[in-house]
Amino acid sequence: MSTPWFVYLLRCADGTLYAGVTTDVTRRVDEHNHSDKLGARYTRARRPVQLFHSEPAASRAEACRREAAIRKLSRADKLALAHNTGFPRPQGEGQGEGI
Repeated sequence: MSTPWFVYLLRCADGTLYAGVTTDVTRRVDEHNHSDKLGARYTRARRPVQLFHSEPAASRAEACRREAAIRKLSRADKLALAHNTGFPRPQGEGQGEGI
């Protein structure tokens, strides 16, 4: 049996979004929030981060392809993606706003 992979989207304290891939979403979010060596450089300066969206992938390659596709989306599309999969939309970010 292969290791499960996930694509995730974080919302940083400054309101920016960060996409990544992992085999353990809970561990990875904890690393982003608490580790100076394991968290991404981008998120270290924007703590705390919150999990905003995650989805399973069949393999690491598929997860990386999906991450690349998500990164190419507009901010509004990323927010809609998370909202449509059950993650709450942040306050003050309606669908009609130019974000």
